[in-house]
Amino acid sequence: MTTNKRGFAQEVWDFFCSLRLSIFLLIGLALVSIIGTIIPQGQPPREYLATLSETKFRLYSSLGFFDMYHSWWFILLLYLLTLNLICCSIKRLPRVWKVVSEPVLEMDENFEKSLPNVKDLKLKGTKEELKERMASFLSAEFAAPVITEKNGAYHLFAQKSPWCRLGVYVVHFSIIVIFVGALIGSFFGYKGYVSIPEGGAISQVQTQSGKMINLGYEVRCEKFSVTFYDTGAPKEFKSILTVVDNGKPVPGLTSRPIIVNDPLTYKGTTFYQSSYGQSDEGALYHLTVRDRKGGAPVQLTARQGERVALPGGAFLSVMEATMDVRPFLKGFDGPGAQVEFTPAGGNPQPFVILSDKYESFNAQHGGDLLITFNGMDQKFYTGLQVAHDPGVWVVWAGCFLMVVGICMAFFMSHKRVWARVTESGVTLGGSASKNPAGFEICFDDLVEKINKA
Repeated sequence: MTTNKRGFAQEVWDFFCSLRLSIFLLIGLALVSIIGTIIPQGQPPREYLATLSETKFRLYSSLGFFDMYHSWWFILLLYLLTLNLICCSIKRLPRVWKVVSEPVLEMDENFEKSLPNVKDLKLKGTKEELKERMASFLSAEFAAPVITEKNGAYHLFAQKSPWCRLGVYVVHFSIIVIFVGALIGSFFGYKGYVSIPEGGAISQVQTQSGKMINLGYEVRCEKFSVTFYDTGAPKEFKSILTVVDNGKPVPGLTSRPIIVNDPLTYKGTTFYQSSYGQSDEGALYHLTVRDRKGGAPVQLTARQGERVALPGGAFLSVMEATMDVRPFLKGFDGPGAQVEFTPAGGNPQPFVILSDKYESFNAQHGGDLLITFNGMDQKFYTGLQVAHDPGVWVVWAGCFLMVVGICMAFFMSHKRVWARVTESGVTLGGSASKNPAGFEICFDDLVEKINKA
């Protein structure tokens, strides 16, 4: 019974120490992170429903794709990776630590056979003189040696960068630190979304869980602008924001422009440009109406949904409008509006009207009236993702440690040189933990300098 229990425990231990598990978890995290990159995170449902069907929306929502980095299965992958790194480090670190802290100081004949680089040097002088000569040479050309005496021979040992062998464990530790920082941000921070109309301001943020967070200051949208490609797709959208704290604009954060990848940060909270849309608040639509039989045109101004009286007893309501119809009507450009026209004594007729550039298009509807859309005093709302992450500095510390660990692991090498001094001469040996070909050149250079000295 005891043997079976130990066997099962050993299997569990080996599983979490497995390199295959590490590779599987890293590939899994990379693949699911692609989902979080493709699918925008933390937006309100209306943003998703604008591009997804209701079925896909429900499926993605149930799988946690809209807040993937807080989903239980993503957190589980991170926990498993952390446990895997800890187990691997515990299993392999003692052996590496012994190499670093308790190096082999004597190069006997058996150890000599395991070294890739060995040279017998025929040097003149007594054993004492050769010991002093080699100690001085290694100190000047390589590193200060440790000198021991055994079985009538002097052994000199010198090494460079022994701690670089711990680089991989520094990387392991850095990943754990980054994970801890992410957990701090997850438990003590929040993410949310706000929309601010031009000229409006907000002082609260609704998190993804529906909780209202009081910022303690106001963020005001002074202006919003958007530019388009020739295809009608948005090229750049920019918000001009002002932070007002204690009733006064914050210096340096007054009329501060933010665009995608250039957020605004204040008191640990960051506002990212995320989306935009047309605001219905205060928008005015401008139309021209004239009788087909002649007469002076009439200029009209309307608000969305407002029922405006037309000449001859007809009525017109503007349902929605845009300053560029290219994304909606192929072959057309300029402003356009979806209207509802009600002739005198008739039923409502919905249709689209464009600018006077397309008079023949506009002439298809309107009865005795020719109606054109001249544009609108357009206002936008800016959509901002809001994030407060108190663990961000822990994450940055982990990133710094990772860079240090990677430099230790990949760009540094533990180089060791042994010298055995006897009455018959000097035997020099050496090895390196990485880049053996490069160390061989370095070793041959040391041999050549010793012979010339």
